[in-house]
Amino acid sequence: MPEKGGVSALIASTRLVLGNPFIRLLLKSASREVKCLHGECIEEKSIVYHALSKYGGVSVKCSLGVRFVLDLVNAAIKLGVTILGGDDREVVQAFKDPAIRRGIDSVLRSIAAYGVTTPQRLLAPFMVVWNFTNMCNMKCLHCYQRAGCPLPSELTLEEKLKVVEELDKMGVASLALSGGEPTIHPDYLTVVKAAAKRGLYAAVATNGWKYSDMDELRKAVEAGLRYVEVSVDSADPRRHDTFRGIEGSWSRAIKALENAVKLGLSHAMAVTITKENINEVDEILDLAESIGVKRVVFFNFIPVGRGVEIAESDPDPFTREKFMRHIYREMKRRKIEIYTTAPQYGRVVLQMSRGVETAPTHCVVRGDAITTAIAEFIGGCGAGRIYAAIQPDGVVTPCVFMPIAVGNLRAKSFRELWYGDRLMMSLRDKGLLRGFCGRCPYRNVCGGCRSRAYAYFDDPLGPDPGCIYNYAFLKKQSSEIRGLETTKKAEVSAI
Repeated sequence: MPEKGGVSALIASTRLVLGNPFIRLLLKSASREVKCLHGECIEEKSIVYHALSKYGGVSVKCSLGVRFVLDLVNAAIKLGVTILGGDDREVVQAFKDPAIRRGIDSVLRSIAAYGVTTPQRLLAPFMVVWNFTNMCNMKCLHCYQRAGCPLPSELTLEEKLKVVEELDKMGVASLALSGGEPTIHPDYLTVVKAAAKRGLYAAVATNGWKYSDMDELRKAVEAGLRYVEVSVDSADPRRHDTFRGIEGSWSRAIKALENAVKLGLSHAMAVTITKENINEVDEILDLAESIGVKRVVFFNFIPVGRGVEIAESDPDPFTREKFMRHIYREMKRRKIEIYTTAPQYGRVVLQMSRGVETAPTHCVVRGDAITTAIAEFIGGCGAGRIYAAIQPDGVVTPCVFMPIAVGNLRAKSFRELWYGDRLMMSLRDKGLLRGFCGRCPYRNVCGGCRSRAYAYFDDPLGPDPGCIYNYAFLKKQSSEIRGLETTKKAEVSAI
């Protein structure tokens, strides 16, 4: 039987024991922010965060009253992990990482504030993806951003640093910079450094062009970069270069991944799955293994931005289903992590493993019974729920693939938009989903991709056309569109 994860045991136990009024009261009391000395630095965080720091071996000095609550929290954590048979050593090691402490702090304070909800409402998103700039040195056919030239209204460096400060105070755990191509912007390293200094997990999604130079990647790591995701669209260099619009882009991307492997930097090969490359999945995985890549993430194609112009490249639901089943088998067979951002993957893993394994997010597949138990807590599409996006000009959207502005950081704080926007709140209530997604027994481990629903049906709460269970609806909609087009052609001909 697989060893039970310590951190997942902690979350599961917290949800189980919150019926105990003492534990709920303790968490509420520990949610208030206080100043404590961490080593030689004063940090103003919640008592929960300070407790997690101490659990991870950080020297924490605080007042006697705060220390009493802090010790009670740590005793409750240890008890919860022990009750569910988790590995306490894993918890101690995990809490050495400030980004993990931030994430768990958010979860525990959210449960204290909202109680146990399914899915769990969060006081702050786990991750924010920031389209750092619209500037890009490529012309990718599927680009959701239509990137190329920088926008005249992009945030200034001063405004960007203020955004980092806001996300820090909010309790966001991870900040992923995307674009455009963030690595070629002059503000990039400054912002990475600012985020890392505040304890955020700094990540980047890149085409790899700049990081084919080892010195450039090393500079980013020294600034605090902890994760790099490099896009590769094909195992065939010519096919990749055609898709990216730049000759030599494939060799640069591969070199960037090789450099990440050599540096020991956490990394992934990112592949957007379309009809053009879905039949070379094995070749792509072979390529990744030959480089030494540890993780491959297959991104759901969503027809938005320039992707609208190649919408016919979107695999049909049955092809996607076959693909998800294939990569699950491949991950069991190969010594490499393989995931997909398609939320249906949570259902597929549950079905294929007969309930033994699950995929709470596209980054976790575990046979841990506790992880399976909390799949409904964090599983499925995270748009507006466990993650949000920021555009180059400060506009906030629920997802980088969902171009619905919920506000601008120049006018409102991220906190105001996260707590107060109607669309964000709706995306957290899976009871509002329409079509089969709303009544699907797997809605709390999947719920469908909200961006695909918006891209196809102009309804972020509508059914996801990428799922086999919504095929009848998709077929009906397609028939109605074709019927309308036929009627219009007839009217034109009559004129």
